[in-house]
Amino acid sequence: MNSHKPQLLVIVAALITLLITTGCVNVQPVAAESPAGAQANAAPAADPVDAPEVNAVTEASPVGFENVVVSTEWLAENLDNPAVRVIEVSVIPGVYERGHIPGAVNFVWHTDFVDTISRDIVSATRLQELARDAGINDDSTVVLYGDNNNWFAAWGAWVFKLYGAPDVRILDGGRAKWEAEGRELAVAAPTVEPGDFTASGANANLRAHLADVRQIVEGDVDAALIDIRSPAEFEGTIFAPEGFQELAVRAGHIPTAVNVPWAQAVNEDGSFKSVEELRELYASVGVDGSRPVVVYCRIGERASHTWFVLSQILGYDAKLYDGSWTEWGNTVGVPIENPAGTIWGAQ
Repeated sequence: MNSHKPQLLVIVAALITLLITTGCVNVQPVAAESPAGAQANAAPAADPVDAPEVNAVTEASPVGFENVVVSTEWLAENLDNPAVRVIEVSVIPGVYERGHIPGAVNFVWHTDFVDTISRDIVSATRLQELARDAGINDDSTVVLYGDNNNWFAAWGAWVFKLYGAPDVRILDGGRAKWEAEGRELAVAAPTVEPGDFTASGANANLRAHLADVRQIVEGDVDAALIDIRSPAEFEGTIFAPEGFQELAVRAGHIPTAVNVPWAQAVNEDGSFKSVEELRELYASVGVDGSRPVVVYCRIGERASHTWFVLSQILGYDAKLYDGSWTEWGNTVGVPIENPAGTIWGAQ
């Protein structure tokens, strides 16, 4: 009898394997038990690597409007929620100091979200430092808002998503809607406990560079281009809105681009239009999510608003060309289209 034991064991093992592979038996993995105190003594997370961009997998379907956009009511109810961190990104100097949403930390778009030496976005290391100082953890819900119709709040959302923040949302209607409803404002900056947010390498699927756009223009890549500036800028009638200093030496737009001004995506109070209205808006110019899309404006801030709509609300494969017209319009050797015929400020 003992001589048959090896054969019996082989047969039993084969039967077990068969049951598992056919789905008759569901085997759950058992997590290894950590030794006492191991978590407390674990090494801190490694600092981010700034250099390589990461070709992360983009989401093919909408995240869900309610999961990327928060109402003023929701935020008012969650101001004391420790899992929620609020960031203000406004343009007008002193507006944060005059009064801000309670608990909100101030980020300055032209110093905190960009590299102040080279024309580039902030490094992963620097963003991680700022985010931790703002009390942001890896599992935080980050809500951004600001003035100017949330232009730079959307820019901040793009930067946070670029560096791997998993839950980033925008306050619907921004600062203007919060104030119009007479909601509470605080004057003193909050004191927060440092967070543990760890920035990843930049997600290359969310950002387009000049070379990427040129491939679209030359027909080497099948993707749509959306210019979200005003019709006057798109046609080349003006170089930039009045009062803005960042200019290009040429007026007009990038060849093959279609013009959908950013403001067409919002209601009169600055809140986002419905998902159905947004789909219809962009489908009217051939952008329906069936192919990638790149958006641009003058310096990237207005286009980040449209990027948020396309990428985060609608779930399209969308990239922001943050170099935008001030890079393309000033670059030697790249083509433009200028229906107005404006050349070097004249016609």
